[in-house]
Amino acid sequence: MEQKAAIVIVGTFDSKGQEHLFLKKCIERRRIPTLTINVGTKGPSPFCADIDLYSKIINKGGDRGSWDRDEAIQAVLSRARILVRELYRRGKICGIISAGGGTGTHLGTSIMHVLPMGVPKVMVSTVASRDMAKIVGTKDITMMHSVVDLLGVNSISGGVLFRAAGAVCGMVLSRWRPKRLKKRVALTMFGFITQAAELIKKSLEGMGYEVIAFHANGTGGMAMEELAAEGYFEGILDLATHELADELMHGYCSGIGPQRLETVPGRDLPRLVVPGGLDCAVLEFTRENIPERFKDRKIFFYDFRSAVRLSREETQYLAAQLAEKLNRSPLNRKVLIPMRGWSEADQEDGPLYDTQMRDVFMGKLRQGLNSEIEIEEADLHINDPAFAVLASTIMDKMLKNSPENK
Repeated sequence: MEQKAAIVIVGTFDSKGQEHLFLKKCIERRRIPTLTINVGTKGPSPFCADIDLYSKIINKGGDRGSWDRDEAIQAVLSRARILVRELYRRGKICGIISAGGGTGTHLGTSIMHVLPMGVPKVMVSTVASRDMAKIVGTKDITMMHSVVDLLGVNSISGGVLFRAAGAVCGMVLSRWRPKRLKKRVALTMFGFITQAAELIKKSLEGMGYEVIAFHANGTGGMAMEELAAEGYFEGILDLATHELADELMHGYCSGIGPQRLETVPGRDLPRLVVPGGLDCAVLEFTRENIPERFKDRKIFFYDFRSAVRLSREETQYLAAQLAEKLNRSPLNRKVLIPMRGWSEADQEDGPLYDTQMRDVFMGKLRQGLNSEIEIEEADLHINDPAFAVLASTIMDKMLKNSPENK
């Protein structure tokens, strides 16, 4: 009888062997198979691990050699990522769990990153209360704070680990499926264009599509690009390209990588691009502490953040950058410009309204954009109901005409 898919238990067993063995027993008690992988670099697993990468790499042939710590960690990590990816491809993995401190968290989550969305991933960490933005990134990793340090299994740490094992088992046993599958459209949004996003979502849903929204906060845009590459969507309505502005200005929604707004590898997904939020950068300051270099700018005071109108040079840079990215694959691309404003603050009588900067952007975009990519101008504001209908109609037409979806 073929072995069922297992929950991978991965960690530095040389220092956290007792904890990972405890996780193994807790999971197997629930009648789910496990597969243990030791990624410790100081010594072999104290219990019989299914795969001991210390013995296979660091102490190969009984000779530890002259490994430096960072080199040993990188070697084991690289091998573990390849191994876990291949095991998942072969249908041998249904979930993954790890426990550790700083190094263990780095190793555990880095290995989890090779698994796609939907595969349960639980990390019990002594550093989970720190900033986990880079650790979690775009992945659906569940971070669980151990609260106490992990030095063996005691009456407190044992409870944490027991619940973590229950969590990953519960996730693995979950069998939820949507009632029926529809064609999915990815939609980017952020606070200043929430009304537009809500209206577009409603309009596209009325046309029979499922709309998956992403908060364009840096991580959100990158998560959308990754899921698009994994085949989750039939099209992208990139309403909030604001991340480009914040990346340029080191703003609140920065943190995108080079993949943002570029071609999905191996696919030509229809992508309708709107300059939502490209009028401004959102920075963390209030009217009480305006940075000197922004005191002569138009500013929209929002909450603990404020939006600064972009300068002529910044506007031209973003227009050229957008054109360059879209030109790399002009097929199935279209740009839609709401001429009466690109955010709630960028409208007539609004604090960031500036038609001159809009025209500077348009001029530079037209100058640089491949002629195969159509630009449509709409005499509407981005948050107008009529703009939502227009954007949805164009997206629907692009989807129906796309070879990807026939």
